[in-house]
Amino acid sequence: AKNYTKGYSDVQAKVRDATSNDPWGPSGTQMNELAQLTYNQQDFVEIMEMLDKRLNDKGKNWMHVFKSLTVLDYLLHAGSENVVLYFKDNIYVVKTLKEFQYIDEDGKDQGAN
Repeated sequence: AKNYTKGYSDVQAKVRDATSNDPWGPSGTQMNELAQLTYNQQDFVEIMEMLDKRLNDKGKNWMHVFKSLTVLDYLLHAGSENVVLYFKDNIYVVKTLKEFQYIDEDGKDQGAN
């Protein structure tokens, strides 16, 4: 419902679902579907924009970042060559994560897993 009310496309909603704060990882089915969608130029652009947004999340949304990296790793191996080219040109998006840190309420560093 949130995806619909915020005006996200079906493809953007799929990325958001795969990279949600739910305590389980993105499913193989979700990642495979996203990988196939990267072969369509419009879908590819929407996937990259949403991953870029998720990779830049902070604080309590650390799970978005973690799951986005999981999805990105899958897409680099199973998606279109455009994924590799995009992240070669935008490597700074991933490099900035070297500084990522999130300490939860219990004092545990979730970024150091």
